[in-house]
Amino acid sequence: MPMLDLPVAGGRLASYTTRPVRTFAAAKPPFSRIAYAAVHVVADPLADQDPWLGCAIDWNRTIAFRRRLWSLGLGVAEAMDTAQRGMGLDWPTSLELIGRSIEAARDHPGALLVSGAGTDHLQPGPDVTIDDVIRAYEEQCGAIEKLGGRIVLMASRALAAAARSPDDYLKVYARVLGQVREPVIIHWLGEMFDPALAGYWGRADHHAAMDVAVDVITAHADKVDGVKLSLLDKDYEIAMRRRLPQGSRMYTGDDFNYAELIAGDDQGYSNALLGIFDAIAPAAAAALGALSRGDEREFYDVLTPTIPLSRHLFQAPTRFYKTGVVFMAYLNGLQDHFVMVGGQESARSTLHLAELFRLADAAGLIADPEYAVSRMRHVMATRGVAA
Repeated sequence: MPMLDLPVAGGRLASYTTRPVRTFAAAKPPFSRIAYAAVHVVADPLADQDPWLGCAIDWNRTIAFRRRLWSLGLGVAEAMDTAQRGMGLDWPTSLELIGRSIEAARDHPGALLVSGAGTDHLQPGPDVTIDDVIRAYEEQCGAIEKLGGRIVLMASRALAAAARSPDDYLKVYARVLGQVREPVIIHWLGEMFDPALAGYWGRADHHAAMDVAVDVITAHADKVDGVKLSLLDKDYEIAMRRRLPQGSRMYTGDDFNYAELIAGDDQGYSNALLGIFDAIAPAAAAALGALSRGDEREFYDVLTPTIPLSRHLFQAPTRFYKTGVVFMAYLNGLQDHFVMVGGQESARSTLHLAELFRLADAAGLIADPEYAVSRMRHVMATRGVAA
């Protein structure tokens, strides 16, 4: 098997030998769980612009990646934080991305696609009012629905800054949910993913915040398909899952504990809307296929080795997890470069990328070890690590 030297703690290099390739069983929906991958975008490395100030997308590669996920049986959650939404990807580009994905989905009968609507074109500030937040949500929801898209209602930095109490959240969500055509997925993104969202729902304590969120969902149950929870706390997710009104789904956003949350217990289970599914798509599809056949042992056999990788990618500062997701796509030949919107390829250390390689290989997620080793050597060389 191919070998290479990788950095380890203490400024040393250690030889690493890759493992034999693992083949994941092909699986086709319907699965017993609804599963979306929140998907990254492929940057255009040849665009003549400053990457910190603008976003240029390689549309062909970006849409090809979505077609791959649909072919595996996974759904696509478009223009969300994995796509660097509000963190390099602006609203006009997001809307173009959503439109292109909606068009591409037409070639895949039964393809699942939801798209993020938020307020990221509204800059938070002392003069921003609750009504401004409502109008911003209305603008994005209306634009997505005009294209024929379904909505994930993303958490709003502007709302978090402008709200003075839970009543402001109740007002905003009531107005927005009262106008959408189809039930939406509400996304509660925790401060570990985005520090600007601390105290969301008007409460600093997550359990008190849950009361507000459940009140919103219950009051508008006919307009809420479910909630995507991204707090990285399995016990909290289970507690909220059990409080949801009948017919409302929990979509796990817990990239630390997704296997057991998807498997569920005797009182229910979580569906999935996960950024890690971008990076582990073949394993995720195979595991969901096994679970759908009633083979829980195979489900865990496939997914359990991916959890150390996911926890590594999403380690604090969690908001930099996109760097690892894109690096995985680069290692597996799904894009030709390791360049990101906003220059975020620099957001993780060389040691972090080396450990990512080892963990991905251990999970069987390196599709072609010789090819991946060649790419890994190239990246290491650019960071001062001798071949």
